[in-house]
Amino acid sequence: MANFSNHSKCHVMVDVEFGNPITSALMFAAGVVGNIVALVLLEVRRRRTSPSLYHILVTALLMTDLLGSFSVSPVVLTAYARRKTLVGMSADRELCAYFGFSMTFLSLSTLSIVSVIALERCLSIGHPYFYERHLSKLRGYITVALIYLGSILFCVAPFLGFGDYVQYCPGTWCFLEMSHKKKGNDQVYIGLYASFILIVITSTVVCNICVIFHLVMMQRRRKARRSGEYARSRYGRSLSMSEEVEHLLPLAIITVVFICCTFPLVLRVYINFTGSHTDTDTGTRNAELRALRLLSFHSIINPWVFIIPSIVRIIWRKSR
Repeated sequence: MANFSNHSKCHVMVDVEFGNPITSALMFAAGVVGNIVALVLLEVRRRRTSPSLYHILVTALLMTDLLGSFSVSPVVLTAYARRKTLVGMSADRELCAYFGFSMTFLSLSTLSIVSVIALERCLSIGHPYFYERHLSKLRGYITVALIYLGSILFCVAPFLGFGDYVQYCPGTWCFLEMSHKKKGNDQVYIGLYASFILIVITSTVVCNICVIFHLVMMQRRRKARRSGEYARSRYGRSLSMSEEVEHLLPLAIITVVFICCTFPLVLRVYINFTGSHTDTDTGTRNAELRALRLLSFHSIINPWVFIIPSIVRIIWRKSR
């Protein structure tokens, strides 16, 4: 791991001197297969019921994750195959800028959609009257479009001199500059990014906890009434207890995964702000790489959170 010893070298190195492509290949395969299977299951379920705002948002999330798998993973695998870094494969660092832009855009848009889904679930269960009166599928499409537009506008800032996309060891990654030695606009930019992610994390966790609380209370009321089915769905349709639990399990898992995959990057940025390490700190380089990989894992795990409960439900129904 001595190759991590010089931070500046990571920015300009042109040869991939170490690293294992197997991890990247497995991540790529898991992301593509997971998102495609999840989209198929979602489409099958949509045909059985009328489309909803929830389905629109989840479809947008899965499509964004799938876009991420196809837009960045092949670049990483190409770098390993050619043993050339992203900087080494382009004369003016265009490939590094593209990769950094893609990573930043995908992280912002994916996490924002996850947060909106959590808010939608919270309103649909906790405030059904407001939900039915003010929220619609059209507003879902508009929200997704605004998320994409806002993410793009934020990500083009480094091309205008506000922030910077740099290469990280082993040379197969590019992302926002997180070094504490970068002052002025670069540090403000990464600070804004980390602060926004922290706000998204907090709001998502609060909404998911709210949903879990309401679902648990609904289950208790159902047991107290000892009736065969809930009187009337808070979505305007009948909602069985199995469907309530089906919502509860993915939300609980998503909340834990969301925190584990995104918070390390936010923490890394704020630690860098303190300047408590040097650019030759091997532990810092490893921590940055782990944080970036965890951020990528989030979009890979997302579809499987929806797939596994669906498969369990199918098996359970067939075994009855």
